[in-house]
Amino acid sequence: MDVRQRIQPSQPKRVLSVTFNEDKSCFSIGLESGFWVLKASDGKVILKKDLKGGIALAQMMGVSNVIAIVGGGHRPKFAGNKVILWDESSQRGATEISTLTPIRAVRVTSSRVVVALQNSVQVYRFKQGDKLSEYETADNLGGLVCVSDKQIAFPGRTPGHIQIVELATGNVSIIPAHDTPLRAMSFSWDGDMLASASEKGTLIHVYNTTTCASICEVRRGMDSATIYDLCFSPSGAFLACTSDKSTLHIFDVPRPNRKLDATPISPITAPSLNLPSSRPNSSSSGNAEANNGWGWLAKVPLLPRAFSDTYAFATIKFNTEEPLGGVAPLSEFATLGTTKPQKGIIGWFDEDELVVVGAGMEARWEKFRLAQDSEGKRYIDRLGWKHYYGEHQ
Repeated sequence: MDVRQRIQPSQPKRVLSVTFNEDKSCFSIGLESGFWVLKASDGKVILKKDLKGGIALAQMMGVSNVIAIVGGGHRPKFAGNKVILWDESSQRGATEISTLTPIRAVRVTSSRVVVALQNSVQVYRFKQGDKLSEYETADNLGGLVCVSDKQIAFPGRTPGHIQIVELATGNVSIIPAHDTPLRAMSFSWDGDMLASASEKGTLIHVYNTTTCASICEVRRGMDSATIYDLCFSPSGAFLACTSDKSTLHIFDVPRPNRKLDATPISPITAPSLNLPSSRPNSSSSGNAEANNGWGWLAKVPLLPRAFSDTYAFATIKFNTEEPLGGVAPLSEFATLGTTKPQKGIIGWFDEDELVVVGAGMEARWEKFRLAQDSEGKRYIDRLGWKHYYGEHQ
């Protein structure tokens, strides 16, 4: 009889999820062994927490010692229907919140814990963990939900609709934003604007969160794409978008009360990081006509509206590569942290600088800067990139 011990293949190093904190200064990653917190500006590790089990989601509350975590991956540390509010200062879970179905996403503020399930969003009191409210949604496998100081936004009961809830009063507003299910949403830093994109991925809408009126509509492209993320610049002057086309788009966002001198763009400067740097595959424009993507064709009458739509004023490629195999398709039965990894998660922490971070085995951090050339034309430049976790590190 063969009594030799079987050699178990080592689990490949893989990032299960990426989330940014409120001011985009830090991002947290869920791992098969615990979670890390890293600084957005340089991708350096701030905290490593080994919990001897998988953490599918880790969401940092502001800039604090509190991180909301949810178990997942191939060997989950906790059940997938529990949120643990981990207090790093005391090295323990301070509060535990349980739900009846698996958790898809969690957001944390100083007063609220917002939990997204497949068909509902639940709001809990931060310290006590008691439920304050619950809202029914359309199917929301991706856990789409965003939070500001004043409001929360999530899918409505009708696919393509958005529900906005005022935290102070509980008042609910409905925006019929898209004809197809929602794919991405983001509040501006001040919470006054909300950007959204649908599964079609061609148009991005921006709304006033107080009146629910449309502020603008911009076009990512003519062909369909999967939108990975949307993110406003700190001032709200610009909006970034990433998609499975491996392209980062930067759009202007019109705001009538915005001062023109409040959003400076850096002149051409040398990259400040000692990392691989380049400016390939980037494009730019310096005027409104160029931003419609079609130049003089936009002025020809009776052409389809796509010819007169507003396009990004700058684009550049980012990395979306990932080794094939080893992941399950997103479904209601798949364990969180075992499906296709996130890519293109945006952290816009400074008016001129932003990062794009991806999960999976090819876990990359890429840094970009908005700038303008001697003729005043704006473009986006890659300052550098690195593998922040995994075999390449």
